[in-house]
This record gives sequence, structure tokens and C-alpha cells, in this order.
Amino acid sequence: MKAPLTRQSVEQHNTEEDLWVIVDHKVYDLSDFVDAHPGGEVVLRQVAGQDATQAFYNLHRHEVLQQYAKLCIGTLENEEPEVVDPQPGDLSKVPYGEPLWLRPQFHSPYFNDSHRRLQKAVRVFVDTYVKPEAEQKEKDGTFISQELIDRMAKEHLLAARLGPGKHLHGKKILGVLDGEEFDYFHDMIVCQEFVRPSQRGFQDGNMAGMMISLTALRQWANDDELKERISREVLSGQKKMSLAITEAFAGSDVAGIRTTAELSEDGQHYIINGTKKWITNGMFSDYFVVGCKTKKGFSVILVPRGEGVETKLIKTRYSTAAATTYIEFNDVEVPRNHLMGKEDQGFVVIMSNFNHERWMMAAAVTRTMRTVTEECLKWSHQRIVFGKPLVSQPVIRQQLARLISISEATQAWLESITHQMNHMTYQQQSQHLSGPIGLLKAFCTRSAHEVADLSTNIFGGRGLTQGGMGKVVEMFHRGYKYDAILGGTEEILMDLGVRQAMKFMPKAML
Repeated sequence: MKAPLTRQSVEQHNTEEDLWVIVDHKVYDLSDFVDAHPGGEVVLRQVAGQDATQAFYNLHRHEVLQQYAKLCIGTLENEEPEVVDPQPGDLSKVPYGEPLWLRPQFHSPYFNDSHRRLQKAVRVFVDTYVKPEAEQKEKDGTFISQELIDRMAKEHLLAARLGPGKHLHGKKILGVLDGEEFDYFHDMIVCQEFVRPSQRGFQDGNMAGMMISLTALRQWANDDELKERISREVLSGQKKMSLAITEAFAGSDVAGIRTTAELSEDGQHYIINGTKKWITNGMFSDYFVVGCKTKKGFSVILVPRGEGVETKLIKTRYSTAAATTYIEFNDVEVPRNHLMGKEDQGFVVIMSNFNHERWMMAAAVTRTMRTVTEECLKWSHQRIVFGKPLVSQPVIRQQLARLISISEATQAWLESITHQMNHMTYQQQSQHLSGPIGLLKAFCTRSAHEVADLSTNIFGGRGLTQGGMGKVVEMFHRGYKYDAILGGTEEILMDLGVRQAMKFMPKAML
């Protein structure tokens, strides 16, 4: 019969060759782990045969214990673990760790049972399949696997990430939601759950290019057969695509684009020449939605990868998992029916597509700010300084209060805008929400600047370390500026918001 595990019996295993420790009432045999311990042997020798709970949680999160669960040999007799052991799909039990509508004691007019079903299913999927790959790809810089793309396609998550529409009709998302039910709150849920792994490069590498290019194709393609064929290819995961507007010569100033599209002598093809830069997912894309100068203006054309299309990887401050790309088009011949919208009137194609992109970016950064806030709440309770938890310091509580306020305010504005989207047509959104969505995104990214600063100060040196308990904060501080620039800079969007408001300013008030 196996002897019971007691604190007295654990004390007998206190050598480097026979080393046991107690963490949260559980006993871990580290005898064969001493040499492999990432923090070295000395730290383990210092706690051999002892209760190392406080020392462990002063250095690590509970997820580390989950990774090394096989080292656990049992629980102390007559004792019970106290630390929450989260499983895939679980909601956070940390105050403010979830938006208000997901907290059981609160209510919301926006969400119903279908939203809660989808949220649970998406979180399980992300925790099980997306997070492990995101962490690996962020580390090694390689691109998203076909296996994960196929999983998302099978569960109709690729289609769901385009937002509501006919492309979802007849589909059962993750087996829990009919595509016909899918609204912008479901869209928001999918977006926010997919960014929870907090791996910023992979976040964009996970088909972000498709999300902002296939939407434009479906709305503006002139050839229905072409639109449906490419939609099938992309939503099944067989093909990939990206949006190629930005150039070294033109970012927010779309009018400065130099890439040209000239009609061939027989008038049946466009001949495209030029370059594009900072194109997300461009390295593995099969199709590009390209902004071009045409004879009398600006046009948008679908360009397949082929002869004359060359792509080169661009390294930025986040992982190359995003597949950020420099593209050259050298006399690329494209059939004329690949034109989207009207020739020389492509500006409306791009501008109308921006609304959903900017809204998604606001949703994503809002969710990540909440994740950072949750990390700061955990750390401030876990970290012992001068013999007391960090949260006992009034200055830390003030900083936490600011982080919480930002998370709640941005989520509330996001939900208000989302409600309007649910009650407006595509055309009405373009007319009435371009300004508010622009202001929302700019407010979120300005808030992110403050969140990055406060959270790094709270974590100290760990907030600068790409690993351990500060890894989420470090990643956020390194990556939050992407949201401030991509999809339209803060200055451009704030100006857009005010200019749109001025269009509705009554003359009687002047």
C-alpha cells in the first residue's frame, strides 16, 4: 500500500537526487527535472522538501504547473488545492477579466443565448487549436499551418470572420449557430476570442488579409461567377488572399498611389505595373485586391499570383508570422472582368471596406487591453514586495483603476456602435458610421498607448521580457502601435470623424 503524502514525508526528499516540493497542496517530484529546469538548479535546491507555493507563484503562473502536470505525484493528505485550474473554454474568474455581458451577475440588452453558445464554442476552439500554434509561430516566425486553416474552414470560422452575410447561409458555425442568425455581435465575439492568445504577429498572420480583401470582392465584384468561385476557394482554405493598397509612396494618402493599370490594345486585359508595401499575408496569398491608377482616376482590381508577381518578406517589430510583404507587379496581365466596382471610381470600394476593418481592429485592441488589465490584476496580487502583495500599494491600485476604466469604456462604446451596425444596411453604415467607427478606433488605440505604459510600469522588468509572467504585457507594448497605424492612422481617423459630423451640422446653428 502506497504511503500517504504528508508534509513530514515530503521533508525527507530534500536532495538534488531526490527532490520533492509542495505547490498549492500538491506534491511534485522534481528529481529528474533539476537539470532541465529553465531557471537552473539552485532555485530548486533552495526549496527542496519544502512548501514552495509562495516562491513558485512569485515567479510563475499556474499554467506552468499545467504544462508539467506529469511531475505531480499526488495531493497532501487531508488537504485540497486552492488555486483555480482553468480548462479550455473557461471564463476568467478575475474581476474585469471578461466583458460585463459575460459576467453572471450582470445583464446586457445586446446579447442572447446564441451569443453565449458561440462564445463558449469559439473559446474552446481557440484554446485548443489556435493558442498553441500562435505561440509556436510567433516564436519561430513561420506562417500559419494548412492544418489550422482547414480546421477553421471545416467549422465555417473562415466565413464567420467576414461578418454577417449570405456567404454564411446554410452553414452551421462550430455546430452551435446557424449562419442566418449571425449578426455583428456574433462577429465581435469571434474577433475578440481569436485575439485572446495575445500573439500579435500571428494574430495578423491568421488570415487577416482574407478578412479585409474577400469582403471587398464579395461586395464589389462585377462578375458573379468569378466572385463565387474565388469565395469557394478561399472559404474552403484552398486559396488565400490579401488586400494590397499601401505603397512606399502612399499610406493613408490613397490618392498618392503610383501602381498603374493600363488597358491592353485589345481592351480585354489590364497591364499592371508597380509596387505594394506592408501587405499582410502577402507571402502566402494566391490573390491580391490591388489599388491602381487608371486613365482617369483610381480603380481596384483582383490580381492572381502568377507571372510578373514577385513577393519579398518584410521584417517588422512583430513576428514574421504575419507574412508582411513587399510586392512587385511587372507587366502583370489581368482579365478586364477582374475590375471591382467601376473603372476610375475605386475610391468608394476601398473606403466602404474600411468600416468593417476598422471596427474589427477596435474590437481586437479592446479585448487585448482587457487581457493586459487581467494580467496586471493577477500580477499585483501575486507579486510580493516588502513583505506584502503589490496591490497593497495605493499607487498600484490607482493604476489598476485606470486600466479597468479604459477596458470598460472602450467595450461599452464598441457595443454601442455594434448595435447600430445591426440596424443599418451596408450603405447606411457607410453614410453614418464611417466617422464614429474612425473615432472609436482612434480612441481605442490612444487608450492602448496608456495601457501599454501603465502595464509595463506595473510589471517592471518582467514587462520587458519576452517570456514568463510579463510576456503578454511585453507583446502588447511592442505591438499596440500596429493598431494605431494599420487601417488608417489616428490623425486621419479623428479628422474623418469630425469632417463627417460637420456634414450634418445644421446651418441654423452657425
